[in-house]
Amino acid sequence: MEEKLNALTILLQEEARKDGLNETSIANVKVFKASSVTEALHTVYEPSLFIIAQGAKRVMLGANKYCYDASSYLVSSMNLPISGQIIEASLEKPFLSMQLCFTPEYIFDLASQMDSVKKGTIQTPLAISVHRVSEELIDAILRLAKLFQKTEDSSILAPLIIKEILYRLLQGEYGGILRQFALHGSNANRIAQSIELITSDISEPLHIGLLSQKIGMSVSAFHKHFKYVTAMSPLQYQKQLRLQKARELLVTKMNEVGEVAFNVGYESPSQFSREYTRFFGLSPQKDLMQFKREIKSV
Repeated sequence: MEEKLNALTILLQEEARKDGLNETSIANVKVFKASSVTEALHTVYEPSLFIIAQGAKRVMLGANKYCYDASSYLVSSMNLPISGQIIEASLEKPFLSMQLCFTPEYIFDLASQMDSVKKGTIQTPLAISVHRVSEELIDAILRLAKLFQKTEDSSILAPLIIKEILYRLLQGEYGGILRQFALHGSNANRIAQSIELITSDISEPLHIGLLSQKIGMSVSAFHKHFKYVTAMSPLQYQKQLRLQKARELLVTKMNEVGEVAFNVGYESPSQFSREYTRFFGLSPQKDLMQFKREIKSV
């Protein structure tokens, strides 16, 4: 296993042209690099498999904390606002990880072909989980990484290897949980549907009664299962998405604070500033000023 992880480290190092997220030549596959440890940073995980080749990371979802390294992998089954912190990295041995994005539909189609897999239901699961890496999984991931510089081969072979990787996930200890989010009619899948509706336009007010009706759940059941899956309430979930989108607009487009507040669904700029400060630890104005200073110093 160590030899394979070392080989994966070399391939990811060659592919990571800069610190941060790097797109690859293979669709839905990304490489992340960090040359030093970081503070906790807020972001949104999309449905993905994350596997570390070198270093370690801490992820927070609500009050839940997950630490993983090269001996384990993390799966996010839906869009989740998380806080992530690189806790092991250096210039000599940078943090290196690979992300494989997938859709619930793809998981459902694949699971439906696996007659040997038990199809029983389980309690509504949390949409994020960390597990030990198996030899079969790392073998497939290594073969996929070897295709980064082989464009001709990757167009044919990459989809087959990605299918194998997700098959290994479904076979593994997380498989039963992952299938719940793709299984039509399951409580986990209904929550996944509600999250698609919320994220389709985060500026819209959240009407819990209407939302729960659309996915076929009572209001009380919706609240209960939403918290099972995301570790937060629907309103907390939408608020975190709004604030993270607001910060993205501030630092990438340098928009005025009032305009940003309106664009993400806040009617009151003062309420927006209070919630932004509480979430990020700096007011929108101070956060933007700090970002501009950092840009000038680069």
